[in-house]
Amino acid sequence: MAKRRTTPQQLPDAVRDAVERTIQATVGSAQQTRGALDDVVSGAEAGAKNVRARVREAVEKTRPATSDDIKELRAEIRALSRRLDKLEKKPAPKSRSAKRS
Repeated sequence: MAKRRTTPQQLPDAVRDAVERTIQATVGSAQQTRGALDDVVSGAEAGAKNVRARVREAVEKTRPATSDDIKELRAEIRALSRRLDKLEKKPAPKSRSAKRS
């Protein structure tokens, strides 16, 4: 049977050091990647919020009037009509040219 070579103690230590260096090198870039992803997500969330607001506004503008909306408009028209009637019944103020003569 062939004799198996024993691994020198320095080899596992070298592998361990190499793995640790690799991990340390990737930790920094992982943090940068996470920061970049956080920025992308924040931007996407802000964009989605803006789109939702615009959709709500568009729906509000295009929805048909309800019976309550029509009742409110009728009440406003009646109030304006009463104000107009009062204004038309007041005598017109005399002009300055009429006072001079």
